[in-house]
Amino acid sequence: MKNTLAPFFDPKGIVLVGASQNPKKLGFGLAQNLIRSGYQGEIYFVNPKGGTLFGRKIYTNISQVPDPVDLAVLLIPAPFVADSLTTCGKRGIPAAVIASGGFRESGKQGADLEAGCLKVAREYSIRILGPNCIGLLDTHLPLDATFLPPPGPTAGDVAFISHSGAICAAVIDWARGQGFGLSRLVSLGNQADVSETDVLEPVAKDPHTRVITLYLEGISDGRRFVETSQRVTQEKPIVALKVGRFESSQQAVSSHTGALAGTESAYHAAFRRAGVIRADTSEELFDWARALAWCPPSPGRNVAVLTNAGGPGVTAADAIEGSGLNLASLSAATQAKLQALLPPAASIKNPVDMLAGASPEQYADCLSLLLEDTHVDSGLVILPPPPMHSAGSVARALIPIISTASKPVVIALMGERMIQEAVEYFRAARVPEYRFPERAASALAILAQRAEYLAEAKSPPVSVSNIQPDLVRTILENQKAGFLPSEVANQILAAYGIPILKMELAASPKEAADLAEDLGFPVALKIASDDIVHKSDVGGVLLNVATPQDVIEGFNTIIQNSKRAQADAHGLGIHVQQMAPSGQEVIVGAVQDTQFGAVVMFGSGGVEVEALKDVAFSLAPLTEQEAETLLKQTWAGRKLNGYRQFPAANRAAVLDVLYRIGQLASDFHQLAEIEINPLRVTAQGAIALDARMKLTSTQAGPAAPIKGKDKRR
Repeated sequence: MKNTLAPFFDPKGIVLVGASQNPKKLGFGLAQNLIRSGYQGEIYFVNPKGGTLFGRKIYTNISQVPDPVDLAVLLIPAPFVADSLTTCGKRGIPAAVIASGGFRESGKQGADLEAGCLKVAREYSIRILGPNCIGLLDTHLPLDATFLPPPGPTAGDVAFISHSGAICAAVIDWARGQGFGLSRLVSLGNQADVSETDVLEPVAKDPHTRVITLYLEGISDGRRFVETSQRVTQEKPIVALKVGRFESSQQAVSSHTGALAGTESAYHAAFRRAGVIRADTSEELFDWARALAWCPPSPGRNVAVLTNAGGPGVTAADAIEGSGLNLASLSAATQAKLQALLPPAASIKNPVDMLAGASPEQYADCLSLLLEDTHVDSGLVILPPPPMHSAGSVARALIPIISTASKPVVIALMGERMIQEAVEYFRAARVPEYRFPERAASALAILAQRAEYLAEAKSPPVSVSNIQPDLVRTILENQKAGFLPSEVANQILAAYGIPILKMELAASPKEAADLAEDLGFPVALKIASDDIVHKSDVGGVLLNVATPQDVIEGFNTIIQNSKRAQADAHGLGIHVQQMAPSGQEVIVGAVQDTQFGAVVMFGSGGVEVEALKDVAFSLAPLTEQEAETLLKQTWAGRKLNGYRQFPAANRAAVLDVLYRIGQLASDFHQLAEIEINPLRVTAQGAIALDARMKLTSTQAGPAAPIKGKDKRR
């Protein structure tokens, strides 16, 4: 199929198939929107009944429509769409919006109809938006190819791409009420062809779009989404609201890593690598988008708060700290200048409380002083209805200062009826205003996050040396699907340069005692059965076993415990292992996510890993920044630097294991789960004490890399 999506965003002519003369029909509303939008290209209507609409001829067949036409909008019953697409293909129309419903979303019959449409589209190289979508619009072209009721959105600089058509209608109305405009809106519907990833770059290239917002119910091609977003976010921010966060994970839960690595963990990791800002609520999505569209970058995280009331100032201070920002320490010179401007009772420390009688001039002069302070990176102005002046007069005084500042300023405009004049002034001047300090602080935090992302050196994944993928491929060819024997898992770790503790398998108490003699006392004894996932839970582990007799007794005890706990367990034997030196214990693992491929996990190890949930995730293979982030985000990682009774451990050794596990998981996607728990970390290095690996198939081969080809569906 042709890759260009240009006809969707810059069509030379549009044909609406399903135009209706009945004002109660969607085909009438869509035709009306096309005409009223001011679109300058050709507009044609098609309906088998013929006639006229809005002074234009209604053709009875697509084949009759004259040139130019490169975009068809189909709003007809689902059973007739495939035939219309065929006519479009013969007519040479390269793009179609299928606004009709009744396809995959309605059941098997609809899914078959959708498959038929896609077959026709591929035959004629037609790109399809939808089906089951509301269409698209561009406020600057202008073009409105939706059936949404008027009025449409005002022209603006925030693009919205959505999996939900109903959300589009609500967002347009809400945006008008909130005083910001949209640049482009794309409703994706069922994504039979064109996906959220496909439209990212065409939307980003629009000069009127400053921020891209996404409403996502899923992602059709996770690795390609990451790759595309990485390019886009270097130029323009993307803010995404991913819904369905609390659905049950589709991952297997047969290991700690599998249990903890839900789909949302993969989304977090993918968004972080791609530079996509993730919102938790619809309100955050557009709060942040307005700030990103209207404010300059934030040079840092130090915020100055200017208020005329103490309570809101304290609220703002809490919100700033809670958002990961800092209250700026004002210089002595700034405080002296503030003191000269304000009454003696005013607070000249941050938050700066000018008191209730603060005038518009004092607001403006004090804000100007704060922004001049080199210790201040951004400003938060709190404006409840002033008792002595109108909120509008304060807004008029502040706007010239904010508009010419090189640092971002947001407004906490508290109230409702008494602040409406100020609301209009700020919105007209493109100054973000929020009803409460918490939302304002949150927006400033996003501005700082965006600036940090742009300033961050973008490094490729770390190249891992001294690995033997050919050896691992040979090992896996001889294994059955399921959990691999522990000794095989250890062989694979060793092939990728991960230190392992020597371990031998004993089938009898005497053999275990002999092996312990050879390894050297003390030893650890562990149950050897692929059916027993968590050995400690069934009494299947004994540590510091010091004599041959203790080994014999321990062998029998572990076998009895394991049979009592899981009578149907197979292959019962005992692994005899050297005891490792004492140190900190962490967990390192990886799983294969259905959308994003290999995902690495790191956190606190041992038997309580699922209870503690002190874990973090990142896409594999890892970059240096991502590996460091895994350590910084977890107590297990921060503790490696030393804490109270925990001596400092070898961070570099842990990072090396993370890189190697990530590379292993990336190279062999058939390893569905990889887990080292625990990884014992000392000052000298790190060593794997226990490992589990699950093989889904014996097919060898690497997972799809992040830097893959731009595949079209």
